[in-house]
Amino acid sequence: MFTGIIQDKATVVDIQEGQNFRTITLTYSEKLLYQLKPGASVAHDGCCLTVTKIDGDQVSFDLMQETLRVTTLNQLKIGSNVNVEKAARLGDEIGGHLMSGHIICTACIDEICVAENNRQIWFRITDPEIMKYIFYKGFIGVDGISLTVGEMQKNRFCNYLIPETLARTTLGLKKSGDRVNIEIDPQTQAVVDTLTKTLEKIAVDTRSIGTGMHVSENVIFV
Repeated sequence: MFTGIIQDKATVVDIQEGQNFRTITLTYSEKLLYQLKPGASVAHDGCCLTVTKIDGDQVSFDLMQETLRVTTLNQLKIGSNVNVEKAARLGDEIGGHLMSGHIICTACIDEICVAENNRQIWFRITDPEIMKYIFYKGFIGVDGISLTVGEMQKNRFCNYLIPETLARTTLGLKKSGDRVNIEIDPQTQAVVDTLTKTLEKIAVDTRSIGTGMHVSENVIFV
């Protein structure tokens, strides 16, 4: 599990294409290397990956086809920077919100509004099945960053970013048209899905009762 609090940024230094997968190698800071071992889970732009090799300050990860298909990690190039968070340990402070590192989709940066002390970024998601999980003041993961939804419009939402977030993460380098990884709050998803299924069942039961009453009335009339 992760908390959505980015610990540092890392730079891609090598990309190797394999059979149905890709291996990427990044340069890690001393902070990220501390107690890191092969097999550990690390989120890169919100996507949970497994450490396969550590060589000095260079750390490697394998990306499977599904990861490349669903996330923005297929766009990485040598020199690209990514947000990094190591898996949370028992007893760690949950400064953001619980995240799984499982990306559900990507979103396109639709608009960036720059103010004196913050930045408003609008993200567009075209799939209404995803938008139903996004709520005003709800949690959302954007490139691994735990953020609060500031405003909502049809097929898009925005976040307000303070200077610290812009400096600590890669969002400060993003521009309109760039894509980001999205992870919705799993608790919100569970509630929405449960309510949706319950309401669908009630609707089906109501229609069945209505149909039965109609047939019964016809029989009595005859």
